[in-house]
Amino acid sequence: MTPPIVKRYLIAFEKYKWIGLASFALVVAGSTVVAVQPEPPTNYIADGALTYNRPPVSFSLTGNEIQQQGQDLSETALLSDQIIETVATKVNLKPKTIGTNIALKLPEKAKAGEIASTVIDLKYKDTDPKRAQEVLQELMQAMIKLSGEINTGRLKSIIQKIEERLPQARLELQTAEKRLEQYDRRERPAILSAENGSLLAGITNSQNQQRQIQLNIAGIDAQIRSLQAKLGLDVNKAYVSSALSADPILGSLRTQLYQTESQIALFRKDLRPEHPTMIQLQRQKEATEQLLQQRANEVIGGGGTAAPLAGDVSGIRAQSNLDPARQGLANQMVTLQTQRDTLQQQLAQQIREEVSLRQEYSLIPNKQLERSRLEQEVALKKAVYDQMQAKLTDSKTAEAETVSSLTVARVPTIIPEPKKAKSVPATLGIGGFLGFLVGGGVIFLLGSLEGTFKTKEDIRDSLKQREVVLLGELPLMPVDDLDPEAVPVVFSPDSPYLEFYEKFRSNLRRLGGKDLKILLIGSTSAQEGKTVSAYNLGVACARAGKRTLIIETDLRSLSKAASLKVTLDPEATIEPLRYYASLSDCIRLVPDVENLYIIPSPGPVRQSPAIIESSEMRRLMEDARERYDLVILDTSPLSYSNDPLLIQPYSDGIVLVARPNYTQENMLGEAIDQLQEAELGLLGVIINGADIEVAVPQTAEPSPTSSAEPESAIVKETDQVSASVNNSHN
Repeated sequence: MTPPIVKRYLIAFEKYKWIGLASFALVVAGSTVVAVQPEPPTNYIADGALTYNRPPVSFSLTGNEIQQQGQDLSETALLSDQIIETVATKVNLKPKTIGTNIALKLPEKAKAGEIASTVIDLKYKDTDPKRAQEVLQELMQAMIKLSGEINTGRLKSIIQKIEERLPQARLELQTAEKRLEQYDRRERPAILSAENGSLLAGITNSQNQQRQIQLNIAGIDAQIRSLQAKLGLDVNKAYVSSALSADPILGSLRTQLYQTESQIALFRKDLRPEHPTMIQLQRQKEATEQLLQQRANEVIGGGGTAAPLAGDVSGIRAQSNLDPARQGLANQMVTLQTQRDTLQQQLAQQIREEVSLRQEYSLIPNKQLERSRLEQEVALKKAVYDQMQAKLTDSKTAEAETVSSLTVARVPTIIPEPKKAKSVPATLGIGGFLGFLVGGGVIFLLGSLEGTFKTKEDIRDSLKQREVVLLGELPLMPVDDLDPEAVPVVFSPDSPYLEFYEKFRSNLRRLGGKDLKILLIGSTSAQEGKTVSAYNLGVACARAGKRTLIIETDLRSLSKAASLKVTLDPEATIEPLRYYASLSDCIRLVPDVENLYIIPSPGPVRQSPAIIESSEMRRLMEDARERYDLVILDTSPLSYSNDPLLIQPYSDGIVLVARPNYTQENMLGEAIDQLQEAELGLLGVIINGADIEVAVPQTAEPSPTSSAEPESAIVKETDQVSASVNNSHN
């Protein structure tokens, strides 16, 4: 059995063989042109080499680094446009010519334990040996010069960068040193006092003084309490009494007041209060009391806020009557209180001083850390500055040592380029082989781009993927030579083709059962063989004893009922509705097949959807369902119109026809998906025009292949040549 890919290729070859032959001819013609070309002139190769070198004596690290970097030149740098253009100007050649013919090989990196190679191989190809040698020499000198310029440029760039950065580094160092100096002026004494212990000694001394002052205060408090117990006065009252008793004016006023009160007490026995003498003495007493009050306020001072003064005169007189001994004790108490206040202020001052010293001592670690940071910053800036100074000095020393990193290792030598003689037969043979491949590939590519199923295996695989039943595979049938337009029909009961349609009929009966009365046969496009399948399925059903009716519902095309030897009604096209109104008028008996009837199409007619949806068509379908065992509806292609979907409600199932080399893959897939999603009763698919062996009787003379379908006219894997089915309108 021929593989499917071979079948697909043979079909594509039959269609596009002339394009493939043209491609083959073009490739062979090109190889012939190449074969007859004259031999090119002899080329000469100038071979030379450069090597990496170092100066014999090096006094600077920068010089060594520059020379080492000079050994990392890339092929792009050595063959830059600048070098090639410079050499091209000297030797009077185009830069493109030099760039095309020059070859450069850099040394490979050494592996572990191996010595690295330092040789750069250079080759230049030219038809003139002297010119090849001259170009290579100029290229080598230009590369040596380029290496020296690169090394010098790197060194100058280093010196320039250092000189640009050095003033900034110096300024940063000076700024850091200045910050450290200012910090030492401000915080260094405190840090030193903490480091030598004087700050802790100050805190201890302050604490000792506080304790001594507290002892003194305690002694004074004891003395004050003793004096208070003796006098019965507190410090403030003692101060007031001492001050009032010591004032002579108060003493004089107090004496006058005593005298006046004595006179009043003396005259009160003899005189009434309203007596002028009593009134005068009373006024004199009040005046003296007022003066006493004023003088007491003046003596005490401060409005009585420093020492409280009794509000009435009797209180003032009581506070100002101390004798000298008690007055001395009161003065002593006031003196002790003054000393105590002084000591209390000293104690508060010492406490504040201790707090201040402690706060200063707690900040010492932060100050030390800050100073350490400033010292480190100065050290870092100084180290950077010193390194830059050293690098600058080293780089200036390297100026006298910097040379090119390349030198000539091997002067250019001229050798002729070996070439192999051209073989005309070999060139033509290779061209023929390539032409065969190109031509075959073009044919296969064009066949693949068609988008149609090429073999029955392709259709079978597509149906399997969509889980659609394959109802049968039908072979090609011969066409009558006298009428090439006729549809081939199996009239003879001994025809070998009848067996395939009988198998198709039995599969339908097995799937559809007794409920399958009206079957719709459709296709996605024309020339797929739906009319052939409908006619011959009707013949197979009629041969099996079933009353079978074929209805041509493709009202957009001419009827093919003449292939069944049925005479058409010439007036059917004029009034199609009247034609379908009576089943007895439109039905025709197929003369050569018993139990087979057909209703030919009145087409082509206009407004076919209106006729299909008419009440006449509905009554026709109902009568046909009652009278016949099987009704076959031959419809128009799904890609042409929606007529098959309009007639579908009258049917019990749908069968799609597919044909290799005619059915589009995407159209069949879309039609199956649409019918399945809408649940329109898709029973399965048949493959028409399949390459199947058919045992044709020896007496049968096969008809020549019809010119309408030359691509599918060959029955594969047999010696029989079958004619194609004429389905130009189906």
